[in-house]
Amino acid sequence: MDLSNLKPAEGSVRKNSKRIGRGEGSGKGGTATRGHKGAKSRSGYSKKIGFEGGQMPLQRRVPKFGFTNRNRKVYQGINLDTLQALVDEGRIKDTVDMDVLAENGLAGRNELVKILGRGELKAKLKISVHKFTASAKEAIEAAGGEVVTL
Repeated sequence: MDLSNLKPAEGSVRKNSKRIGRGEGSGKGGTATRGHKGAKSRSGYSKKIGFEGGQMPLQRRVPKFGFTNRNRKVYQGINLDTLQALVDEGRIKDTVDMDVLAENGLAGRNELVKILGRGELKAKLKISVHKFTASAKEAIEAAGGEVVTL
């Protein structure tokens, strides 16, 4: 390869032979391929997003229902069997707080956490998080652990 036979990659350059709106002699003057009259033939035309030619647009035809509470609190759920698995692996000793959960990737430091009652807990743990289900609280205390609500 040298300077005499350099050329752009296949498909990277497209020569558009149609020069629109450059006078009658070009064969593409006059209406400049826009047809006669109507919104699309005018300069400055841009159709609105979702415009369907005057037909009722989809986003207005689809029914909207329900309610979204902007003040909703979302809790990250962690089950007892997950905690027991971490105890078995030796990644949790005797206390479970937000720092321990964050280190083990179960919840972020700024998330709200709720302990759920699925599974069985054999270890004696002091757990301090934001919320507990009744069954989880019962199971932790039955195993000799302590429940602290933040």
